[in-house]
Amino acid sequence: MTFRIRYTARARRDIHAAVKWWAENRSRDQAERWFNGIHSAIASLVEDPGRFPLSPETDLLETDIRELHFGVRRKPTHRVVFTVQGDSVIILRVRHHGQQNLTDDDIAL
Repeated sequence: MTFRIRYTARARRDIHAAVKWWAENRSRDQAERWFNGIHSAIASLVEDPGRFPLSPETDLLETDIRELHFGVRRKPTHRVVFTVQGDSVIILRVRHHGQQNLTDDDIAL
């Protein structure tokens, strides 16, 4: 089965904020690499998203919440927090590893 990718508004804002941070604190080239890389990683979820581990926040919804770890180099810097509903992978949030775990208020479907 191939899944469709859907983003919550918060996930889109998370990605935008991260790209802005990369451009302002590193370089526009790194921001572009991060943006392209995160979207490529997310696109990989169309095939078997269940292969990724459950996130610490999995008890916040009635369905499993999973996470994909991503970084532009060897060390992951971000977590893509997602759930699967039917034939859709819903990207809930994109969080830096340094951020605290999500709460009920951080996840809105």
